[in-house]
Amino acid sequence: MGTESVRESAIRAISEAVAEAGLEVERPREGSFLVTIPGTAKLKTMVWLEAGPHSLTLTSFFCRRPDENHAAFYQWLTRRNSDTYGMAFASDEVGDVYLRGRLPLGGVTPEEVDRLLGCVLTYSDENFNTALELGFASAIRKEWKWRTERGHDTRNLRAFAHLAETEDDR
Repeated sequence: MGTESVRESAIRAISEAVAEAGLEVERPREGSFLVTIPGTAKLKTMVWLEAGPHSLTLTSFFCRRPDENHAAFYQWLTRRNSDTYGMAFASDEVGDVYLRGRLPLGGVTPEEVDRLLGCVLTYSDENFNTALELGFASAIRKEWKWRTERGHDTRNLRAFAHLAETEDDR
């Protein structure tokens, strides 16, 4: 590795992985990366990568604190954690949910960064609609009703059309 430090090598690996993937990235300070990953269910996932003195930390906002069904919502997220690689769902002091991961700097390669960014995208995208259904069903129903009564577009709510059905519709 020559005179390059482990941290410098990790920063280079992150830069290479993000560039190769063609992702939008901001570099607010040395060793920090804010990466934007386009998705399907969750249209945009932001990932903060911070190369510290000993480890790489990844943080990605998943969703805000649920409005309802708290116990089932957090229990479902906890179960999701058993199938994740390199990261887990975690909540902050107000209940907002993040994907968080930590990796020793020596394990940071372009391939591993690519794998972890892929995991963030997969876990965000594949779990987003279920999380919204569990924690925000009432708000989705209200929004659907408000839009349909006024003739507004419901295209971005179509995944939740089944929540808008009334008892008469079933």
